[in-house]
Amino acid sequence: MDIHMCVSIIRRGKSNNLFLLFQIHASLCSPAPPTKKQPFLVVPPPPIFFIFLADRWQWLSMGILSPSLLWVFMSMLILHFLTAPVESQLQSPPADLLFTNGFAADAANLTLNGGAQVLQNGVLRLTNDSLRALGHAFYSTPVRFKNSFGGPAASFSTAFAFSTVPQYPGLGGHGLAFTISRSRDLPRAHPSQFLGLMNASDIGNFSNHIFAVEFDTVKDFEFDDIDDNHIGIDINSLVSNASVTAGYFADNSSTIQDIHLQSGEVIQAWVDYDSLRNQLDVRISESSVKPTRAILSFNVDLSEFFEETMFVGFSASTGLLASYHYIMGWSFSVNGEAKSLDLSSLPSSPGSGQNTHKGLILGVSVSASVIVVILLASIAIYVIHRIRTADAIEAWELDVGPHRFPYRELKKATQGFREKELLGFGGFGRVYRGTLLNSNTRVAVKRILNRSKQGLQEFVTEINIIGRLRHRNLVQLLGWCRRRNDLLLVYEFMSNGSLDKYLFDEPKRILSWEERFKIIKGVASVLLYLHEEGEQSVIHRDIKAANVLLDDDLNGKLGDFGLAKLYEHGADPSTTRVVGTLGYLAPELTKTGKPSASSDVFSFGALMLEVVCGRRPIEQKAMPEELILVDWVWENWILGSILQVVDPRLGGQFDEVEAVLLLKLGLICSNRLPEIRPSMRYLVRYLEGDLIFPDNVLPPDGNYDIKNTCSGNSGCNGGPDYIRSYQNSSSYDKATSSSTANDGDLDLEAGPFWPAPSDSGNSSSNRLFGSEEVDRTNKSLTKSNGRD
Repeated sequence: MDIHMCVSIIRRGKSNNLFLLFQIHASLCSPAPPTKKQPFLVVPPPPIFFIFLADRWQWLSMGILSPSLLWVFMSMLILHFLTAPVESQLQSPPADLLFTNGFAADAANLTLNGGAQVLQNGVLRLTNDSLRALGHAFYSTPVRFKNSFGGPAASFSTAFAFSTVPQYPGLGGHGLAFTISRSRDLPRAHPSQFLGLMNASDIGNFSNHIFAVEFDTVKDFEFDDIDDNHIGIDINSLVSNASVTAGYFADNSSTIQDIHLQSGEVIQAWVDYDSLRNQLDVRISESSVKPTRAILSFNVDLSEFFEETMFVGFSASTGLLASYHYIMGWSFSVNGEAKSLDLSSLPSSPGSGQNTHKGLILGVSVSASVIVVILLASIAIYVIHRIRTADAIEAWELDVGPHRFPYRELKKATQGFREKELLGFGGFGRVYRGTLLNSNTRVAVKRILNRSKQGLQEFVTEINIIGRLRHRNLVQLLGWCRRRNDLLLVYEFMSNGSLDKYLFDEPKRILSWEERFKIIKGVASVLLYLHEEGEQSVIHRDIKAANVLLDDDLNGKLGDFGLAKLYEHGADPSTTRVVGTLGYLAPELTKTGKPSASSDVFSFGALMLEVVCGRRPIEQKAMPEELILVDWVWENWILGSILQVVDPRLGGQFDEVEAVLLLKLGLICSNRLPEIRPSMRYLVRYLEGDLIFPDNVLPPDGNYDIKNTCSGNSGCNGGPDYIRSYQNSSSYDKATSSSTANDGDLDLEAGPFWPAPSDSGNSSSNRLFGSEEVDRTNKSLTKSNGRD
């Protein structure tokens, strides 16, 4: 029923013809079925409304429409607008991108970075034979996927022809991905297993807004890849939401024909997303005909991942081995079906570009004896030079996991290790800023001073330990290099430098309280991982503000493992040499020289205090009573003025409860007795609010009778977990056992100064200072010491 028919029916109708009004409403609410090219913004036709208004008095006078029916009719129009189909409230007409004859003619419409390049024959090459390189190619203009007022994401479709040619047949150099991203630069992306899409710290981050369909030729156990020849759907992560071995269904049957992604053959891929059904389909084939049945389907609503406009394109990377990734043609459509490509009309893949003039060299060597003699002499000289200058491969080098960089690449990255690129001094070496030319990745290169066996030992330690660790609050080790006396470690670049630059003297800027608390929680989390959650326990031995580095978002990451030690759970570290930094060293190290998880906790306590107070553990320029930070904090605790020690540069803008918590934790971690310090597991639970810390704190100098606490039937096993967690350095058992202390003994489990930890939901204590409890503590200690 069209609009003119609706009006004529009303004008010819009789009074109280309510049925006709419902017919009009039904006709307005039932538009013609949408076609594939139907625009997204379809407004309900308004002319009948205006005609109705123009004739309303005439209709009323004729008795056709009463005032009550006028109200009903207007209500139906409003209802029609509210019940319009969802797809009618979306966005603009379809956007089509067509590169059906290569990319040479339209190269200006592409934004290329990394190793991406449009070749003379029109083929888009994303990567070449460079190792650990990446390449991006995005359409320069963003594509609209949503209306400005939000709503569902648009349907889209794409088809592209690609070819992957490995440098060495059968050995893939990672892969490529069709990508939809909020940015066309992806500046934080890494090569290798990250496919040029993101880095280790970005995995699973909801703010990435990255959608990709990967065509991967390397099985990465880190991302749970199914094999080394698969297709995967990735959303904000490289752990695929769905994946399948590459292939296609032949003739709409259940038989799958395998396709080898690194065969060098041209493969066409189709990616179709239906926003009405929330279904994503992926197909591939070695022909121009689109398979009827998808090889990979996944139900997903992309609306929550897509922004209003996004960039579409491709990303690829290489790793320890290289592959040439080519795109021969591409079509893309929003709210429509992308045009399939005719493979016969596309430019051909140029191949791997390997050296093909070996026959010419052989012919010259046979026909010209003089050239042969010169060539052999040159080779002999070159080999002798390499033998004289090369280092022998030692046994430890065979077991090192991370990537080994060529020395020449690192020298270029740091501009020959110029002084202007010097970031500072790390443990046993200097740290330089650099940029890897192949991938445009910013890095920090640590150059170890190798004047003794100690330098080499620290170098090997750092590689072996960090190379096997994965945590969001650890500075990532990207690789290493050794050339004669040069020992080099390559880390991810931390743009905001070290934490000490923001705390002491004249900081770059004043960290807010929220930023400080987040940094402390991050360091605590990674220390728990190092001590208890890995296959082997790692003792860092040099935790301090200078070794906490800050990324772009001011997340704290622990670095500089030059002094770290790795040992099996339950093993007793045998080190007897005292190493570390003054002010952070646990007192027992000067006696035993043996590091432990408890000595790391002591250093972490010093770090908490200096973050809260904005002072070093030993402040040489301070007044005598403020010289030692922990003593100064304790004195203020006794006086009930603990908040006076908080960094005055915060201007009073801090959370008092959190500040007191960190100060109490800092004091108990700084206790000279390792038996009193809590484990990192308890510290993390306190910081997360899972446990309430006791109101009272033991004096950090340890001047009280701890032996009486360990008396009784079961000794120190009667104390709470966080008291005894380090009494036996060879035990990581956190089980709680019960005990009974003597009547005259100081009871750590139920005593007035050290109650057992309680869940936050069950505790009724909200006191900050507990001055009365401090008095009872002093009295108890005096009484206990008097019995001795």
